[in-house]
Amino acid sequence: MASSKAVCVFAAVAFSVTLTTSTVQGQDEAQGSADPIPPEGLTQLDDILAYGVADSLLEQPYRVGEETITLILQDGENLSLLLERAGIANNDRYAIAAVLEEHMDLRRLRAGKEFVLTIRYDGLTRELRTLEVLPTVDTIVLVDRNPESGVYTARAVPNALTSRLSGGAGPITHSLFATAVDQGVPDAVVLRAIQAFSFNVDFQRDIQPEDDFAILYEQDFFADGTLARNGNILHARLTLSGRDLELFRYEDAEGLVDYYNRDGESMRRYLMRTPIDGARLSSRFGMRRHPILGYSRMHRGIDFAAPTGTPIYAAGDGVIDFLGTNSGYGRYIRIRHNSRLSTAYAHMSRYRSGLGRGDRVDQGDIIGYVGSSGMSTGPHLHYEVLVNGAQVNPLDVDLPTGRNLEGAELADFEVQVAEMERALQDALLHNEAAQQAAIPPAE
Repeated sequence: MASSKAVCVFAAVAFSVTLTTSTVQGQDEAQGSADPIPPEGLTQLDDILAYGVADSLLEQPYRVGEETITLILQDGENLSLLLERAGIANNDRYAIAAVLEEHMDLRRLRAGKEFVLTIRYDGLTRELRTLEVLPTVDTIVLVDRNPESGVYTARAVPNALTSRLSGGAGPITHSLFATAVDQGVPDAVVLRAIQAFSFNVDFQRDIQPEDDFAILYEQDFFADGTLARNGNILHARLTLSGRDLELFRYEDAEGLVDYYNRDGESMRRYLMRTPIDGARLSSRFGMRRHPILGYSRMHRGIDFAAPTGTPIYAAGDGVIDFLGTNSGYGRYIRIRHNSRLSTAYAHMSRYRSGLGRGDRVDQGDIIGYVGSSGMSTGPHLHYEVLVNGAQVNPLDVDLPTGRNLEGAELADFEVQVAEMERALQDALLHNEAAQQAAIPPAE
């Protein structure tokens, strides 16, 4: 309908121009004047449309020049729909998707992804000149259109990031997670610190009022100063009842990265003490009155109360030898770590997608999510450690640690420890200076 309106208006404008010109010419002939010059700019269709037809009556406004816009992928939208929203022709949308697919998986696009488009307008036509997107924070993919051939090409270029060291510290007032986040440490960094300490700390029993923490971590920033990502934890310290528990990140000569204490001893144990983050120990190993059956019987594991959907981690490296519904345990996974040792996880809401019996998992891998399946009164993880097939108390089992550094590696590690401790102090001083600068002067 809009197209027919444009044609009608164009005809009316052209008729009006012809009539006006003829009228003026007749008047000039009557007065014996010279042949008139047609009004400038009314010799081309685009000019007539530009000056004689209102934009509101056209399918697309008449525009000339280039514009750079940022479009954000919406829920339920794919790349083609996003480009359609920008007014890009169907054939161009397919060509753009084809060259982008060489550098990123378009099926994995998620809502919120930003695309920066440069569009060239030429009257009533528009074409994409460039498109820019970040498949990862490290990489920019640029799509260009050859103005002569109209062919699209794409290339990936490194995205220059600036790394900085950040830190946080303070007394633990209620929980390590809440306190550290209050001090400005990103929640993802805090969770990684908790996981690194979980080999040696029972966060339900070991944290006491007035214990404190300190943490040094990397952050990467875009050129405009906005945060691109949180990086590695380099150093962390927990002071528990006056006892310092420290970890330092170190990459050995073979390229293996682990956390060590000040003496170069690995912080990693054969099993994590708590295979879940931020949970409350709700039931211990031993005799208890069963909350559903109503009589006393042996509780052969420990329970962690947590919201439905909380991730559950593999306590150690191993192979899944049972995955499925197991009577009152509900959705249940058992991992065999060696010929003697296994761990079990019960009452899950669901398993990690794609996981199956016989699959190998690494310590810290997500294997499922907290639920209340089976004989359960609420969402929690029931966790068991089995030695030679018999359940033992997970809180009392004594397991070996990882490797220890020696010789030249230990000497190199000690140098890096001193550097990390200085960097932590510098980061904390920077925080203090920033806080002081933010305080308005007294009137």
